[in-house]
Amino acid sequence: MKKMVVIGLVLILGLAGVATAADGDIRIGVYLPLTGQNAFGGQLELEGVQLAHKEVASVIGKDVELFIVDNKSDKVESANAVKRLVDKEKVVAIIGTYGSSLAMAGGEVAEKAGIPMVGTSCTNPLVTQGKRHIFRVCFIDPYQGAGAATYAKRDLGMTKAALLVDVANDYSVGLASFFKRSFIKQGGKIVATLKYQSGDLDFTAQLTQIISKKPEVLFIPSYFAEGAIIMKQAEELGAKFRIMGGDAMDNPKIIEIGGKAVDGFIHTTFPYDPSMKEMNPVARNFTANWRKTFPTKEPNVNAALGYDAYMILIDAIKRAGNAKPAAISKALAQTRNFEGVTGMTTINKTHDAEKPVGLVVIKDGKKTYAGSITPAL
Repeated sequence: MKKMVVIGLVLILGLAGVATAADGDIRIGVYLPLTGQNAFGGQLELEGVQLAHKEVASVIGKDVELFIVDNKSDKVESANAVKRLVDKEKVVAIIGTYGSSLAMAGGEVAEKAGIPMVGTSCTNPLVTQGKRHIFRVCFIDPYQGAGAATYAKRDLGMTKAALLVDVANDYSVGLASFFKRSFIKQGGKIVATLKYQSGDLDFTAQLTQIISKKPEVLFIPSYFAEGAIIMKQAEELGAKFRIMGGDAMDNPKIIEIGGKAVDGFIHTTFPYDPSMKEMNPVARNFTANWRKTFPTKEPNVNAALGYDAYMILIDAIKRAGNAKPAAISKALAQTRNFEGVTGMTTINKTHDAEKPVGLVVIKDGKKTYAGSITPAL
């Protein structure tokens, strides 16, 4: 029997019914941004977790019960969400979250309690730094930033880049720094670095200054909604440079928001997209099952990461042979060559996932998976 408990939030759950806890169940917490700035990404990741739970609802002879909490795209709420999952719901492991700053806030609580946490798309290195019980299924920003810089410099032959950075967002600041470091190391030049704050809607002043510096590429480590607006305003100002971004731009809504302005945009991502010509068996199964379950929308990499986070956690519990938090953490640390939707994943000594950097190009209003790249580090 598939069981799911939603805490403090009313949702329509198409994959499983809401049930009360049963003795002997394996209790897994899920905390994601289901409202607020990051809600769209958080919802996709939740749906990926739900799809995985639908497929594998038991392990070591016990039912798995999900406890879902909305972290509301807020750091304080993230910490409170994890505290509730640990103290009140008595979960043995936690999945989440979208957003590095949210993961850092929640991770501190889980680490102190000794409860293993599997991050979904939280790519900032600080999420797992110095932690015994915090893991993730995504690569980290130094690797992703170097991948974007390598593609811009080596594959596209660009020598001058500019940056537009959200200084209120840990993800944006970190990814911009790693892109800059790698681009300069490879012989490129950063001609401008402009800043904005989360929630800003007018970027014309920054873009006008960037245009005056004549970069060949603008790197925007933004979330998809802001990124799409930046591209629309850049087009209106007559910008001629190419625009690149990171994994937070991997969202189906970007084309809807940005329209024709997003054509030609390139972003790094995890190695999955429904447009991939070659998929491993897990990715093919995920894509087919997603389309049956959610026929009105395409899957994206956030959903894939939610799915992989759940499956890696289930695999760790199976290898551990029990659902004690310490045993789960030990098994997670020993994860090697786990085949998921986003490819082969190995958890390294810093508890980060090692996997290739994928690339997506938007062309004629459609996302196209352009392959993967090994960054020049």
